Amino acid sequence: MEGMFMFFFFAIFAFVIGMFIFIIVSSAGRWIKNNNSPRLNVNADVVAKRMQVGSHMHDNSHFANSGYTRYFVTFQFESGDRLELNVSPEEYGILVEGDKGVLEFQGTRFLNFKRV
Repeated sequence: MEGMFMFFFFAIFAFVIGMFIFIIVSSAGRWIKNNNSPRLNVNADVVAKRMQVGSHMHDNSHFANSGYTRYFVTFQFESGDRLELNVSPEEYGILVEGDKGVLEFQGTRFLNFKRV
């Protein structure tokens, strides 16, 4: 019985460490890919906005929760292609569906949107 407990303990420990390493490596890879991508300025329309709301529970305690909100805007290019980008709360509040302008982005990183 003790051997089985130790096996499961180390298996769960290895899984958690593996997930932690995976998250770090994938985040670093996305950061490197964005930095190596060209900065583009493209005519685009704001066609949709959405929020992703969630929460994290700390130490399985109902008293130590924290929440988060991520903001996304979908842009449509003259070609008809669409791109959804994560934006700051300030940009999300300023942008309105139907806005037309020039989108500046680098890979999957939103940089700026200037209305025309």
